Amino acid sequence: MPRTADLLPLAVAVPLLGAVALVVVGRRLPRPAIDALVTAWAVLEAGCLTWLWLRTGDGRSVSWLGGWSPVHGESVGIVLVGDRIGVGLALLTAILVLAVVIYSWRYFDEPPVTHAGTFPALLLLFEAGMVGFALTGDLFDAFVFFELMGAVAYALTGYRIEDPRPVQGALVFGVVNSLGAYCSLLGIGLVYARTGELGFAQIGVQLARHRADVLLSVAFVLIVTGLLVKAAVVPLHFWLPDAHSVAPTPVCMLFSGVMVELGVYGVARVYWVVFSGPHGIAQPHLRAVFVAAGVLTALVGAVMCWQQRHLKRLLAFSTVGHVGLFLAGTALLTPAATAGVALYVAAHAGVKAALFATTGVLLDRHGSVDEHGLYRRGRDLPLVGALFALGGLGLAGLPPFGTALGKAVAEHAGEDQFPWFPAVFVFVSALTGGAVMRAGARIFGGAGPPPRERYAGPQTTGDGEEPEIRDPQRRVPVPMLAVPAVLLAASLAVGLLPGCGVALARAARQFTDRTAYAAAVLGHTAAPSSPVPDAGWSAEGVLLALASTALAVLFAAAAVWGPTLRSPLVRRAAAVCEGVGQRVVVPLRRLHSGHLGDYVAWLAVGVAVLLVAMTL
Repeated sequence: MPRTADLLPLAVAVPLLGAVALVVVGRRLPRPAIDALVTAWAVLEAGCLTWLWLRTGDGRSVSWLGGWSPVHGESVGIVLVGDRIGVGLALLTAILVLAVVIYSWRYFDEPPVTHAGTFPALLLLFEAGMVGFALTGDLFDAFVFFELMGAVAYALTGYRIEDPRPVQGALVFGVVNSLGAYCSLLGIGLVYARTGELGFAQIGVQLARHRADVLLSVAFVLIVTGLLVKAAVVPLHFWLPDAHSVAPTPVCMLFSGVMVELGVYGVARVYWVVFSGPHGIAQPHLRAVFVAAGVLTALVGAVMCWQQRHLKRLLAFSTVGHVGLFLAGTALLTPAATAGVALYVAAHAGVKAALFATTGVLLDRHGSVDEHGLYRRGRDLPLVGALFALGGLGLAGLPPFGTALGKAVAEHAGEDQFPWFPAVFVFVSALTGGAVMRAGARIFGGAGPPPRERYAGPQTTGDGEEPEIRDPQRRVPVPMLAVPAVLLAASLAVGLLPGCGVALARAARQFTDRTAYAAAVLGHTAAPSSPVPDAGWSAEGVLLALASTALAVLFAAAAVWGPTLRSPLVRRAAAVCEGVGQRVVVPLRRLHSGHLGDYVAWLAVGVAVLLVAMTL
């Protein structure tokens, strides 16, 4: 039986070896054998990480690769560190990859011999990058794993190279994220020049001996720039809806389910272990800047989500909105808020992946993801419609979904410092969930009059999409229905099982303790420095969750049936909304131009604003 520490490198090696095996033997095996092989490898990885989660418990697992452990606090080796948050995020990645693998059994056409095994190999390579990033304890290796993840993500986005749109989306994705990565690499260089260290814990110890200065703030901003780009934080988010609209549906399940959340995790990990020391970045300053960035991201994502009729772009912008909530909650810099965000992320992954999975069924059955073009055409898919509606309710925060529990814990953690915090969470959840329910009511229920046709701008209709299989007349394969059902059930379990909240509350206390992290890595001992936060249901949280759900239903009903009403009050409200749309929404939509030069310019603006905000 391997030691717990040995499971850390094994968790990274398993998907890497699986990818190599699939590339080598893929051309010699039939499609069912390839599916069986990649499924076995995904199950093995999920089992390895489950074992690591159980064996690590409330402690930390540390593995110095090659036996290069520190001597007198100095080290040159590569370290992997597993705690409940890091291992949990890696396990979430493995579960979603397994779900995507099963979903894809009957999803794509039979591949050409020259491409056999390519897609599942890329999935396993993508998994290796994400798991490695979640488990690394070294700043430079975090960059390496992040770039491995990014490079594979570009290839997965443009997987169907016969269509120019995925290639264009992959190009935008690659250029914008690469520029962010260059900023991160420059920041890592500044930190290395100051400390001579690359390990998280060692850098934190060295920086604690220096007074805070402008170089420290600039290094922090540069390092987190690449992470914020991957997390799609406004105004660094423009690549995400374009990539989601053209990437294969199973890939979107991973992008929105776990990849962008890893960006927020990276920001939190870098701050708590490296920059939160006695002479690090001041908490009040950081809290103000990043809460503002999170709220702006949440509001922009929610408003743009409501404006979409292309279902993949709608779900992509809802991801932007919820990532904004994750960032705002994380920026509160308390164990309670961290516990709420961890619960929210775990449940949101299941809900969002399930929504993309059901959208994939529509795409393959009807060759469209256009809400208007699909009006009433989904009535022959009642089970898919039910799953889509449940996903919308989960996104809105209906109890007992885990999204409602995570939202409630994060709201409560922030209302003392920011009394308006719960209102932002309720509004964003309601608008994103209402957009999904609006689309579901029209597509699967034929509710309301046919939507009015109007020009919606480039890449926004979703009509005329290429089906990702070639037999739309077949019955929907069982895996394509079972996977979203299981994912939604898992999201419910996060809210229903009290053990989830207790485990993640302890994990959050552990995650925010930099002293204990450094002690574990460097071979010392340290006692926990804060009490375990409460991460259970509360009456206030349930009421706010019900309010956001009711508001989502109201938004959806107003959009679907509002045009049929002749009430003066309704007309006046419609006129007000039209005026707001002309002043706010139309300029906001024009910013999402699809032009790479515009997105690069906004990246430069975002970095400049963040530098000014953090160095003043």
